[in-house]
Amino acid sequence: MSAHIAFRTSVVALAMHALLFRSAPAVAAIVGGGGSSRVDCLAAFDAPVNAPAAKPRGIRCADGDPACDLDGTVNGVCNFRVSVCANSTFNPAACALNGVRLITVEHAADNGDPKFDPEFQALQTRIDSDIGPYPNNDSDACTTATNFFVAIKGPLKNDKCKRNKKQIRLIAESTLAAGQGTILVDKDKLDLVCDPPVGGCDPGALFTGTYDRVQRQIFNQSCAVSGCHDSNSFVDAGNLLLEASAFPANLINRTPTNADANGLGWKRITQVDPNTGDPDTSFLMHKLTGDLPGSGLGARMPRGRPKLDATLINVMKLWIEAGAPDTGWVSGTD
Repeated sequence: MSAHIAFRTSVVALAMHALLFRSAPAVAAIVGGGGSSRVDCLAAFDAPVNAPAAKPRGIRCADGDPACDLDGTVNGVCNFRVSVCANSTFNPAACALNGVRLITVEHAADNGDPKFDPEFQALQTRIDSDIGPYPNNDSDACTTATNFFVAIKGPLKNDKCKRNKKQIRLIAESTLAAGQGTILVDKDKLDLVCDPPVGGCDPGALFTGTYDRVQRQIFNQSCAVSGCHDSNSFVDAGNLLLEASAFPANLINRTPTNADANGLGWKRITQVDPNTGDPDTSFLMHKLTGDLPGSGLGARMPRGRPKLDATLINVMKLWIEAGAPDTGWVSGTD
């Protein structure tokens, strides 16, 4: 099969795949989230579920599909809205408990947990404020909605993308009923799946420019995460903040706090002039490639994660060579 035919086949397959989901639009519903029917009403999700089609209990959407992606825009991210309800009456025949004493969202604490997600934290905050204080015995006590954003995986080599998933996990504990000797536990989960958009993953359609791609696809997903270069941890990570608000002042021609890198004359990102940079003397570039001549320069980044994909390392290199501009496209990155 020629490359041209293979590309056309791939596009057709993506289009057919997306059309399947457009034929089953997401509809708001209360879902238990799993577990024994005896306790499944302690906590439930209120969400526009659409998958699987036979018995919807999660959300699956192609990026940009207005039937299920709230922003309806091809931008590499699906936007879903989810609420949580305590003491739900969605299935009264199966569950008759008298209240909740606690609902916990997993990975909601920014304490170095590698799976921490600020959206989980936001959901936990809404649960605590809208359902708490505990115990709560009110039927169908629900939170306001929390927006969840699920970015597709990619684009990488040849502008290929893959679907990505975020899973919300709850643990709800019951109050003690009269004569009841134990606290019952309801464990629930909700899968949020984002598929690539119809027609493939052209970076020019997903990002506004090279820096936007670097920030959203590299920094946000691999660096500005809990325990690393986010606003709660960056002081312990070389005082390097890589959230969007920190650019360019925290990177361009800034001296690293690492003494060995400083001794080599490196900058975090070396900008010679607005149109020229030097990856060879940019500490950030060496940290991503792992080309670190000496133990004093620390370990390759992202720490504790697989090495950054070669396509993204090349995007970073080309961006730095062009002077790390904050707008526009650098040739070879679009």
